[in-house]
Amino acid sequence: MKSKLIIMGVISMLCSIIGCTAKAEGFKSVGVEEFEQAIADTSAIRLDVRTADEYAEGHIAGARNMDVLRSDFASNTSQLPKDKTVCLYCRSGNRSKKAAAILSRQGYNVIELSTGYKGWVNKGKPVVK
Repeated sequence: MKSKLIIMGVISMLCSIIGCTAKAEGFKSVGVEEFEQAIADTSAIRLDVRTADEYAEGHIAGARNMDVLRSDFASNTSQLPKDKTVCLYCRSGNRSKKAAAILSRQGYNVIELSTGYKGWVNKGKPVVK
């Protein structure tokens, strides 16, 4: 009985932690396969949040470039329609989490590629150069 209570307490604590994390982030971070499924939806917006030079070296087909490091990033995102899912990525997944948080706070439904463009390329997925 005592071990059952401990297990239930641990499960409850984990649910609380997971729930808080999901609300704090406000976006979905996914791997390559799930991202590929998300961008297969032709109504989804593909967004590359790397620099223009990085984008020019190669990007996912159909991706629009908006550099998250630019001071005008948050104001420029207002041109994106809020009724469409925004699927975004950066080089390795760090900047895209920042961009995803900004867009989520602005009311967008966001899916972020956790491994970034490097993860996409490493899985042999197609790119535009």
